[in-house]
Amino acid sequence: MGKIVTFGEIMLRLSPAGYDRFVQTKQFNAFYGGSEANVAVSLANFGKESSYVTKLPENDIAQCAINELRKYGVDTKDIVRGGKRVGLYFCENGESQRPAKLVYDREDSAIAKAKREDFDWDKIFEGADWFHFSGITPALSQECAKITLDAVKAAKKKGMTVSVDLNYRENLWDADKFSKAIRELLQYCDVALGSMEEAEMAVGEGEGEECKDILKRFVEKFGLKYATIILRNRFTAEDVDWTAVLYDGKDFYNSKKYNIHVADNIGGGDAFAASLIYAITSKFSNQEIIEYATAGSCLKYSMNGDANLSSVSEVEKLMNGDGSGKVSR
Repeated sequence: MGKIVTFGEIMLRLSPAGYDRFVQTKQFNAFYGGSEANVAVSLANFGKESSYVTKLPENDIAQCAINELRKYGVDTKDIVRGGKRVGLYFCENGESQRPAKLVYDREDSAIAKAKREDFDWDKIFEGADWFHFSGITPALSQECAKITLDAVKAAKKKGMTVSVDLNYRENLWDADKFSKAIRELLQYCDVALGSMEEAEMAVGEGEGEECKDILKRFVEKFGLKYATIILRNRFTAEDVDWTAVLYDGKDFYNSKKYNIHVADNIGGGDAFAASLIYAITSKFSNQEIIEYATAGSCLKYSMNGDANLSSVSEVEKLMNGDGSGKVSR
């Protein structure tokens, strides 16, 4: 298996300590992350060769972000340097019935100002077998949408597998623009994941459809090898149940359901994407693929920060039924 390339925006995240609110905190904890960066870190942590592509300015904060990726073994050699700023966001942890709260400050970030000529995809994809992106990246600017389209076309020309996490963000663009852009990109994808709402936006809404109906139309419309939908019910800011369904064009595969007490709400979907890619590239059975992906995302919710730092053995232990949380001695 060759390297797995991911492309998107990495940002600096600032969070108040514990459950402090923005208005009362005197200090912030710093994390670095972004959807595709989180996937790259998790895959590297699983032992896969992963490479992350973005554009970052020539300053110390950008270098901190790169160093964070390198710490976990992510290849950063194809990161383009230039532009003026690193995207920033603030995240206030939720507690009980008070939800988590996010404030973004990412306008005019280096990647949002990137140009198509910044990225030589033929060179970037040398030795690569898989390309992953999310619906966040083409939303950053019209040019980023074109860059993402360039990337998926180049990947398919090289015979690579392409995956997408739909990841609709209403603060970046409206539903109509998302649907139009993601449908064009999905023509070049082999694997797709997202929520029921995101999948409906991609395929066009059907009247009263169930999850399996949407998955079936999703695979048929775009010729996907795999499509998955994550199903969750949130009860409080810290309590959620989590399961997923996989469809391969023939059969449906349901994972077990996890009742999760959340330590950090950021990155669960990214952990699912990384775990899904790991399981597919490791040639797991279809049932094992969806079980591994769901277990990996479940474990992410137990740790602070943006990326899942679980090991393969930890995920396999949970997917095989040990969810006791018993101390490992």
